[in-house]
Amino acid sequence: MPQKLSSRSALILIVIAQFLGTSLWFAGNVAAPELELALGSTGLTSWITSVVQLGFIIGTFTYALGSFADRFSPSRVFLLSALFAAIFNLLIPLTPLSLVSVLGLRFLVGFFLAGIYPVGMKIAADYFEKGLGSALGFLVGALVMGTAFPYLLKAIGAEISWESILWITSGLSILGGVMVGLFVPDGPFRKPNPVFDRNLIPSLVKIKALRSAAAGYFGHMWELYTFWAFLPLLLLDLRGETEITSDTSLMTFGIIAIGALSCVMGGLISGKLGSEKVALFSLAGSGICGLILILFPTFPKELILPFLLLWGILVIADSPQFSTLVAQSVPAAYRGTALTLVNSIGFGLTILSIQFSQFLSNLFSPREFLGWLLIGPVLGILGFRYFKE
Repeated sequence: MPQKLSSRSALILIVIAQFLGTSLWFAGNVAAPELELALGSTGLTSWITSVVQLGFIIGTFTYALGSFADRFSPSRVFLLSALFAAIFNLLIPLTPLSLVSVLGLRFLVGFFLAGIYPVGMKIAADYFEKGLGSALGFLVGALVMGTAFPYLLKAIGAEISWESILWITSGLSILGGVMVGLFVPDGPFRKPNPVFDRNLIPSLVKIKALRSAAAGYFGHMWELYTFWAFLPLLLLDLRGETEITSDTSLMTFGIIAIGALSCVMGGLISGKLGSEKVALFSLAGSGICGLILILFPTFPKELILPFLLLWGILVIADSPQFSTLVAQSVPAAYRGTALTLVNSIGFGLTILSIQFSQFLSNLFSPREFLGWLLIGPVLGILGFRYFKE
C-alpha cells in the first residue's frame, strides 16, 4: 500500500471503487422479472429491494455499533465488505434457486454494502479537511451511477441473462474493493478511535446539528429509493405501455444516472453557497415534482421524459450535502460512526416507504400514488428547521 497519496488521486480511486461496488445494489431489481418467471412469484421487485435495504440497515447499525470505520482501517473495511458482498451476490446463480435463497443472499449483499457506501464517505472525509461537500458530491454520484448501471446492462443487451448481470456486478465489486484496499491508504485527517465506547451513540444523538442534518436526510430517503424502485413501472404507466423493454431500461438508467451529474454539480455549488442551501433547494424541488404528479397525473408524452429527468436530478442532489452536514456536525474521530448510524436509520425508512408504496400499488396506478412521496421532503425540511433552531 502506498504511504502517500494526494487527496485528488484518492478521491478518483474512491469514486471509481464506489461505482464498481454499488453496482450490486439494484442488480437484483434488474434480474427480478426473470426471477419471477423462474420462481413463479409476483411482486418480487419490492421484496428484493426491501431485503437489500434491510440488510443495509442492519449492516450499517452493526458497523456503527462496533465503530468499525473509526476503530479499524476504513480502507481494509471497504475491501473486505466489497469482497463479501460480491461473494453472496455470486451465490445466487451458483446455488439451487428458491425464493428463500434469493432473498436471503440479497439481504447479505445489503449487509456488506454497509461497508462500501458510508465507509467510502468516511475515507473521503479523512482526505478533505475543506471542500468535503464537493468531494462527497462526486462520491454519491458514483453511487448513483453504480445503482443505474445494471439497467444499462439490460438496455444494451436485452437478452442478457439475470445470471450474467449478477456475475458482472460481482466482478466489479471485487475490483472496486481491491482498488481501495491496496491503493488508498488511510487519509491524513483520520483520527483513529480504537476504544469501543458503548455510550458513543447516545452521546452523538444529543448533538443538535447532527439531529438537524439527519432529519433532512431522513425526509430525502423516504422518497429516493421508492422513486428509483418504482421508476420502471411509473414509466410504463405514464407511457401507456404494459411490458418492460430495452427502451424502458434505457430510460430508467438515464433518469437515475443523471442524478450523478446533479450530485457533482451540487457539490461544486456547495463550495460557494454552502451545503445547507444546496440540500434544502434540492429537497424542496423533488417534493414539488411529486406535487406536480399529483396535480397533473396526465400530461403529453413528449413531457414525460423531461419531467422524470428533472425529478431524477433533484431527488438525489441533496444526499451528499446532508451527509456533509452530518460529517461536519461531529468530531473527526466519530465521523464514521455518525455517517453509518444516520445511513442505517435513513435506509430503514426506505423499507417502510417501499412497502407502503407496494400496498398502494394494489389499489392505484403508479402515477396516482408516487406523487405522495412529497411527504418525505416536506417533513425533512420541517425537521431540519425544527432541530436547527
